[in-house]
Amino acid sequence: MLVVLKILKLFGTAGIRLKYPDEINPSLAYKIGLAIGSLKLSNKSIIVRDSRNTGQILSLSIALGLIAMGIDVYDIGLAPTPVAAYHARKKGGIGISVTASHNPPEYNGFKFYDIEGFEFTRNLERIIEERVDSDIKLNDWRNIGRFREEQELLEEYIENLLINIGEVRRNWEPYIIIDIGNGSAGHVTPRVLKAIGCKPIVLNANPDGFFPTRPPEPRKDVLETYVNLRIHRDTAAVLAHDGDADRLAAIDYKYGFIKQDRLIALFATEILERRRGVIIVSVDTGRVVDEIAERYGVKIERYALGKTHERVKELGLNNVALAAEPWKLIDPAWGPWVDGVWEAALLTKIIVESGKTLSEVLDERRIREYPWFRVSYLIDPYEKRNVIYENIVEELKVKLGEPVRIIDIDGYRFEYPDESWILIRMSGTEPKIRIYSEALSIDRLREISSTVDKLFLDIVKKNNARIVEKTIG
Repeated sequence: MLVVLKILKLFGTAGIRLKYPDEINPSLAYKIGLAIGSLKLSNKSIIVRDSRNTGQILSLSIALGLIAMGIDVYDIGLAPTPVAAYHARKKGGIGISVTASHNPPEYNGFKFYDIEGFEFTRNLERIIEERVDSDIKLNDWRNIGRFREEQELLEEYIENLLINIGEVRRNWEPYIIIDIGNGSAGHVTPRVLKAIGCKPIVLNANPDGFFPTRPPEPRKDVLETYVNLRIHRDTAAVLAHDGDADRLAAIDYKYGFIKQDRLIALFATEILERRRGVIIVSVDTGRVVDEIAERYGVKIERYALGKTHERVKELGLNNVALAAEPWKLIDPAWGPWVDGVWEAALLTKIIVESGKTLSEVLDERRIREYPWFRVSYLIDPYEKRNVIYENIVEELKVKLGEPVRIIDIDGYRFEYPDESWILIRMSGTEPKIRIYSEALSIDRLREISSTVDKLFLDIVKKNNARIVEKTIG
């Protein structure tokens, strides 16, 4: 018999991501379903899941809780996370994706969307956490919900995405390599890209919850080997999803791994030609996005990682040009949710219409790459993470010079007179400390990275801890 211990915090940066079965299991999923159902946000819910081994059991478990509270459940099955968001708005229901996104395979969890297609706000997440451990009265037998398998709803999403992408003025038919990463988009993204006008070459499209070919996170150190993978001379780019396809990363034969900020800037140049408004980005984005905002004369705001949708909701969808964080784009012309399939479609349209490879498009639109690094540290024992983080923050207040600005909305971002910056934050999805930095020159970046790496090692040792994993990108 499974026993669910009280969890002090279910929600992290983006939804719920916990280890199965010690932290998340069918009993807890059922309780979460009851808690959400008790809010009476809608009388229907749309559920999708990624390829994780525990996806089906958690899908059915949360569905039971919803049904017990009178909520009809439409189960689409294996599908990208944005499909749940799309149908939440389309049907006026609660969208649920059973996923741990880019986390390792032993994790699973949930992302939730309201009837407008927005991810749940932090306030709504707090209410759900409070209700999970409360005594919720079930509906009587006459007022329970119904369960329906609705795989055909995936077709509706694909059809409407292609309609919204609009007419494509094709100037060539390039090859584009798309790595699904054994996730949930193998039967979706390749079809979309082919319909737009490229020849997709598909890698790792078989759904596999062990993620045998690569980790689900499409970061630099995982993907850069694809620089050597050229199927044809007309190969324009290599694209890659995470496990639930709400993220997109890109590789180019000239530049290698394309820093996430450059993709955001590229999308901004495309979107700002057809609509104006505020650009909302997460606190870990760099100078190139500011340059595009300046070029088009629009305002840019930085917000907490994983919560840019909250700022979009506050300002109103019509007042926002786009919102983004690394790997993730919200294009209000399509919807208020992050959508990696839409990103892949939009990027493919740009390439097909321009007649140019990804690097050529970046060069033509003057989207620069600044020297940068992104590193994540996994600490053992985990309990030392907080004190190590606090020690590093204190040291960084003076270690690299006097900052001209400190942003503390999500970790600490120190900005310096020479326009370099460094951000340190605790991951809200994994037990890691993440450090991001950018500079105008490679020499300044080397100074920052070597100083921070030495500082980190010293503080970890002083606290009788050790670094068990260090990942780049």
